Amino acid sequence: MATNTSSLKKKSEQVLDGSDIMELVENQEVFTSFVDHKFKELDKDSDGHLSVKELQPAVADIGAALGLPAQGSSPDSDHIYSEVLNEFTQGKQEKVSKTEFKEVLSDILLGMAAGLKRDPIVILRIDGEDLLEFINGPSYEVEMLSVFSQIVSDDAVLPMRDCIVQALEKLTVDQGMPPSPDSWVTSNIIEPALQLWDGNNQEKLVSQETFLEEFKKVAERVAQNLKEQPVIVAHSENTFDGSGIKRLLTNKFELDKLLNTALENVPKDRNGKVSKEYLRVVLDVVAPSASLPPIGAVEQIDKVVADAFDMINADDGKAVKEDEFKKLLTEILGSVMLQLEGNPVSISSNSVVHEPLASSSSLLQPSS
Repeated sequence: MATNTSSLKKKSEQVLDGSDIMELVENQEVFTSFVDHKFKELDKDSDGHLSVKELQPAVADIGAALGLPAQGSSPDSDHIYSEVLNEFTQGKQEKVSKTEFKEVLSDILLGMAAGLKRDPIVILRIDGEDLLEFINGPSYEVEMLSVFSQIVSDDAVLPMRDCIVQALEKLTVDQGMPPSPDSWVTSNIIEPALQLWDGNNQEKLVSQETFLEEFKKVAERVAQNLKEQPVIVAHSENTFDGSGIKRLLTNKFELDKLLNTALENVPKDRNGKVSKEYLRVVLDVVAPSASLPPIGAVEQIDKVVADAFDMINADDGKAVKEDEFKKLLTEILGSVMLQLEGNPVSISSNSVVHEPLASSSSLLQPSS
């Protein structure tokens, strides 16, 4: 998977690619000192072990470093917090030694580093400058008329205010706009701009000319609000181009090992055959090693996978021998690779960072 963040360089504050974490863990002397500091900080009763209660701050820090909401705010994220705690306690221990703490922390940090290396995150500070540059630049009219045509259809005329709100939602960080569906951005940046905008025009019916004129007025106020309250956005941009699958398919030993491990947990009939119904399950297990997203995560990739399944009639539900099952999965991967090489799929995601990045987690900050 290739990552392209070149268009955002002028706006970027920091690129998180996992290299700092990897450097920390791989330097044994530094990592041991780091663990000693953390362990001492957490071991409140100084008994040389960490209780479940003493582990909680470390679990909370790992959650913050992963970008999870605070514990107790969502059943989905709470499940991940529980899994992290189970990693430390192996699901049953009441006390964890320093050696066990070091081993589990190392595994978790290396996993985070691998994820960031695969999908680097660019931290952007959006302060209104790029938005002003866009609305006063040469591409403004063309791009906003394209947005206008997506919003206003011939048979439905929207009030001006609704048009402007929907148009703001279609702008991206490339044009200097933070994610407008974010509730903080809506209430602190967008709503105040709309309130100061000339209310007489709010219900005026929309033409292309009036839309361009009124949108620019609101966008200027949005830019002013961003100047006063800059928004920090975590941005990732990835291209799935089949290169990860190619690497996996050319390493037959790694592929066989991966497929054998995945097939250990798949049900087989009394003749040792595997139903083709499990091809998607095993593909999901293999996906990270092939630089593919999980099934269901990226719609365009799901379509490519579905096409690959259709080509080899993989959805007929028949049972096949293990070797045939592996051959089918390899053919599916090869088909997906060829489609992505011909038509790479690019996706980007943006999320607002509500806490200063440095203080969002003390996981990588040894106590002084």
